[in-house]
Amino acid sequence: MKLKTRICKRSSATTSEAPQERSKQFTSYPLRCVDWSSNEEIYFVSDDHQIYKWSDVSRDSVEVAKLPDDFIPTDMHWLLLGGRSSGGGKGSDTLLICSNDGRFIILNKSARVERSISAHTAAISSGRWSPDGAGLLTAAEDGVIKIWSRSGMLRSTVIQSDEAIRCARWAPSSTAIAFSQGGHISIKPLAANSKLIRWRAHDGLVLSLSWSGQSNIIASGGEDCRFKIWDAQGASLYTSAAEEYAITSVAFNPEKEQLLVGTFNMIKLCHSTGWSYSSARFTAPSVGSFFTLSWSTDGTQVACGTSTGQLIVGYAVEQQLISRNLKATSTGRKCIALQDISNGTKDVLEFPQRVINFALGYGHLVVATTHQLHIYNEKYINTPIIIDGRNDVRVIEVAKKYFMVLDATSIWVYTYTGRLHLNPRYPGSQAQLPLLNWRSISLGLDVLAIRDNSETSLLHLFDLMPGASRQYEPQSLRAKQQLAEIAACRAGSADDQFIAFIDTNRELYISETRNINGNSTTDRVVNGADEIYKIGTQLTAIKWASETNILVGVHDSCYSIWYCPGEGSADPTIIALTTITLDTAEFGKYVAIDSFEDAVITFRCAGALLPVNVNIYCEVLHRTLQEGQWQQALRICRLAQHTSLWATLAAVATRKHQLQLSEEAYSAALQIDKVSYLQHLKTLSPSSAEQMAENSLMLGRLLEAETILLHNRKYEQAVALALRMHSWKRALEIALKHQAEQPDLELVQRVLQQRQRYLKALQREEWDALFLSQLKDDNASE
Repeated sequence: MKLKTRICKRSSATTSEAPQERSKQFTSYPLRCVDWSSNEEIYFVSDDHQIYKWSDVSRDSVEVAKLPDDFIPTDMHWLLLGGRSSGGGKGSDTLLICSNDGRFIILNKSARVERSISAHTAAISSGRWSPDGAGLLTAAEDGVIKIWSRSGMLRSTVIQSDEAIRCARWAPSSTAIAFSQGGHISIKPLAANSKLIRWRAHDGLVLSLSWSGQSNIIASGGEDCRFKIWDAQGASLYTSAAEEYAITSVAFNPEKEQLLVGTFNMIKLCHSTGWSYSSARFTAPSVGSFFTLSWSTDGTQVACGTSTGQLIVGYAVEQQLISRNLKATSTGRKCIALQDISNGTKDVLEFPQRVINFALGYGHLVVATTHQLHIYNEKYINTPIIIDGRNDVRVIEVAKKYFMVLDATSIWVYTYTGRLHLNPRYPGSQAQLPLLNWRSISLGLDVLAIRDNSETSLLHLFDLMPGASRQYEPQSLRAKQQLAEIAACRAGSADDQFIAFIDTNRELYISETRNINGNSTTDRVVNGADEIYKIGTQLTAIKWASETNILVGVHDSCYSIWYCPGEGSADPTIIALTTITLDTAEFGKYVAIDSFEDAVITFRCAGALLPVNVNIYCEVLHRTLQEGQWQQALRICRLAQHTSLWATLAAVATRKHQLQLSEEAYSAALQIDKVSYLQHLKTLSPSSAEQMAENSLMLGRLLEAETILLHNRKYEQAVALALRMHSWKRALEIALKHQAEQPDLELVQRVLQQRQRYLKALQREEWDALFLSQLKDDNASE
């Protein structure tokens, strides 16, 4: 991947040169204030007091307004409220411009000044709207940071110090502010009584900051000619080699894992972890230092202001995606090359509009332009399906049956024939659209999972099965901690669908997305917290296999493969037997998962692709089990004779009530206690409610076992199950609820007797108010 640039012109003079070779200086003053008002328009202003607008359509600039002669601009930022890029309704977008005398002004879309406020006693170095649009911050050389309302009313003074503040940026959640003073960087949370985090970042002055909305990390550039990346607690994640000149600007891409770095006569396109894609140098003509970098809201273009007054616009090309035998490469703003590696054919796909996003997988290429979606089947490249009206597509995710699109207005799930399958909505979904990204939304085989951004421990699950009620009334899954990344499985049968997620403590959990007994996920979470299972710790990224329910996750210095994460999640023994962990020391640092196609995991580190094979026997075993070929699965395990295969077969067979296979598999895996329990299960009536409940209990699914018994009116057995688990209140609750249906069983008396026997063994008196009142009522009735 590299950045293709062009130096923009002030006037549309006729020229035969290529766009990237045309150049004309806008002003003799340094260009410090540049920002996008839409994906096609750039506003910029310099010390000549004139506000210009440059159009990507006409490739020309026009003067919009003129600032007062005593107003020298230092920073500029657009607040786009009527849509992420389109500009929205009249008067909905607002422009903030700060000056070197401590003033800032707020202008509307028509460039009319709405407010002019004297905010500081020295030059304002940074003025930024908050990501949620609720207010703005100003940071100045007088050492003060203030927060203002959208109308310009002072809300609070966050920082007061004697040291000048060079740069300040909002956290993506609008709950903290990062700022630089000298060679130090500080993070100030806005919560009451929160402590300031401060650390030494560079040997010289910190000249620029950027806080990523995708990864919640911070980039900084300094006079020591290095750029560095930090986490939100100030821990160092990456330090670059020293460049020739100071790093004057850094900017994270708002939609992709990219970082742009500017220095003297050079800009560098990097991955958000630090390694470099490409560099663009400007020597003839010299453009000077890059003072400001501003990405367009769709993340496809960048506007740069330089010390010589040049406006430079760049866009990323040679982005490459690989899926099995297909390779797609963007070769221009409106062009993608699709190559079939297996037969050597290559097709060049040209589009009438600018390409802003594309995704490849399952034999299909989905391309989003500024106003359309193009769906290509690898077998029919020349006849794409075109969908109109999808503007500013930010995320595309492809799955086996459907693909998902997140654009400026909503979330859309389509079939590959172009038919709209689902337009999911949940409480607050429209307000949360600007905050959604690829980490907070996941498309599986038959489920769409969306993390709620107002309550980040909550997941909304939409069932994609035709006619499912959850298409319109999603179920909710609540975790104990805030969620950092989610992943829905991409394979399996309709009854074996799972959702895995990493929380902010970097712990990995898994849960079913569909309960085969009809209980909602909400009921399971409320009534039994054990329906969400922890299967890993210290994870940074996860991905499911494309065709099987195998999960891979990356740790700091190793990676793990879970060969049976779903069916075995309730049993720690099965998880231990079916999980392998391998070292990544030979890969390097900051390993990411690029893809997991069939049995090949592709890691990416420092730009290099590193393919790794999973156990091919286990991959074939999963495919065999999906088709219900039990004897073939048994032959595979006997052939390979690997413990993880036997444990996988045992977990799946137990879930599917294949007790004979389970017994042999557990025996081969040396799980003697489970073999003994299975022999007890075989004494029960085949396919009876009791046997099915005991089978679920063996899998660790207590709530499922109880539900089976209650559904089949086995109230006595359900009470006995709760008593076996020492769940006294649940046993009494079931007894009280169903005593009237079967009075001859005397369920309540049985619970009270067992409770008294238990307390007598402990030599304790009854203390629970619920049981005390029940004993009193029981004595009164006698």
